[in-house]
Amino acid sequence: MKLTHIAGVLLLGAATVSTFAYCTSDAKKTDGKTAKSAKADSTKVEEETPRTPVDTAKYNELVAKLANGDTTGKWPVKNQPYPLAGAILPFKRIVVYYGNLHSKKMGALGEYPPKEMWQRLNAEVKHWQKVDPSTPVQVGLHYIAAVASGTAGKDGKYINRMGNKQIDSVLKIAKMQPNTIVFLDLQVALSNIKSELPHIEKYLELPQVHLGIDPEFSMKDGSLPGKKIGTYDAADINYVSQYLADIVKKYNLPPKVLTVHRFTKKMVTNYQNIKLRPEVQIVMHMDGWGEPDLKLGTYRHFIYGEPVQFTGFKLFYKNDLKKAPNRLMTPEELMKLKPKPIYIQYQ
Repeated sequence: MKLTHIAGVLLLGAATVSTFAYCTSDAKKTDGKTAKSAKADSTKVEEETPRTPVDTAKYNELVAKLANGDTTGKWPVKNQPYPLAGAILPFKRIVVYYGNLHSKKMGALGEYPPKEMWQRLNAEVKHWQKVDPSTPVQVGLHYIAAVASGTAGKDGKYINRMGNKQIDSVLKIAKMQPNTIVFLDLQVALSNIKSELPHIEKYLELPQVHLGIDPEFSMKDGSLPGKKIGTYDAADINYVSQYLADIVKKYNLPPKVLTVHRFTKKMVTNYQNIKLRPEVQIVMHMDGWGEPDLKLGTYRHFIYGEPVQFTGFKLFYKNDLKKAPNRLMTPEELMKLKPKPIYIQYQ
């Protein structure tokens, strides 16, 4: 696939369509002991450590700070509900490595052995802490738990669902560093988000596990993933956030962070109808790759220009270097954006 430009806006994102076909849905075939034990441990911690209610004055101060002097009235987003106790955003900046353990081409998470991966990620964290010492970093791993595939698979949905053992492995890697959070990311291909969420529900019941959804690979018109860019409507995002909110309320969890990948207008339709909830914090995540001017244009058009709640920005170690000027954007540059991204993803 080529890098495509329309009106100076970047129109190609992660494009992580997989060609492996050995990780079909095996959620029922593999035991879930790791997830169950982790849930028990997490529940115990929750019972022993009551969460402090959100400081609303501090929240207001921090979201205003993220707006970075914007005078258009778009940022900070008006009339957003205060989150439940234990909210990560905007009190911390989330910095994650993205990828899949079965492919070195999908991102830094999976490209490097765990110890080396952690060394590299921690170096990025230190850079962010130096650039913005007033905002603590929440480190995380963002794992593609359902991968759009180049082959149809048994169910004809062109999706490879990672089994429990694979996801448990990511949770174990996360435990190598205390207080690490994990995102499970869904590329639904010819399936749909309603069908795919139950496959990872037991992991979403863990307080440290959050969710990412990728419209690029939501192929509602039946096109094969990777052939064109998919889409989600506000109704889809509202369904997901309500799904997460129900889990948060049922298990008395801190708010979930929901990241939504975006780099074109049609990837997210009717953004103004996205509903905000105290149980879920939504990050609209700039997922495009290319030279800095293109990335900034994408952020300006589809993230800044269509405000939802919080913003994210992805940096590609390889794809961002494919065309001159061949360099990765720096934390210093991203801190100048309006609004400042509070979620940073490295692939």
